[in-house]
Amino acid sequence: MSDKSFTTSFAVPQTPGQVFAAITNPRAWWGEGIIGETAKLGGEFTYRHGQIHLSVQKITELVPDQKLVWKITKSDLSSFPNPSEWDGTEVVFEIAPKAGKTELRITHAGLTPQVECYDDCSGGWSYYLHESLKPLIEIGRGQPDPKSKAAA
Repeated sequence: MSDKSFTTSFAVPQTPGQVFAAITNPRAWWGEGIIGETAKLGGEFTYRHGQIHLSVQKITELVPDQKLVWKITKSDLSSFPNPSEWDGTEVVFEIAPKAGKTELRITHAGLTPQVECYDDCSGGWSYYLHESLKPLIEIGRGQPDPKSKAAA
């Protein structure tokens, strides 16, 4: 049986090191108000978008220039009947050279079509990954959520 978790990828001309540096700076592509450690194994950080999204990520795997895994330890997606449906899911970033470029593959393991927020959440990830993280890598400027703020 194949995994139907949300997955997307893209290739850029930058080095794996440049791609890794951008991923580990989610303030520059996901949310300016992220609070916590985003680039160290065992680090934890919080992202909040208004009253509709709160998530706490713990870095459970970090292989420089190759792989990064965030485990969602707490979530509150308040606009959905099951606001904690991200709890225990993982966001996996895999970096590899491919055809003279660097490929970045991102999987939100556990975010499947059966999850109530799948359409909204996969759309959000697609935006932040393709319209913010990719430009951050390529031109040095992402489009993070300026209104994000961490939980009190």
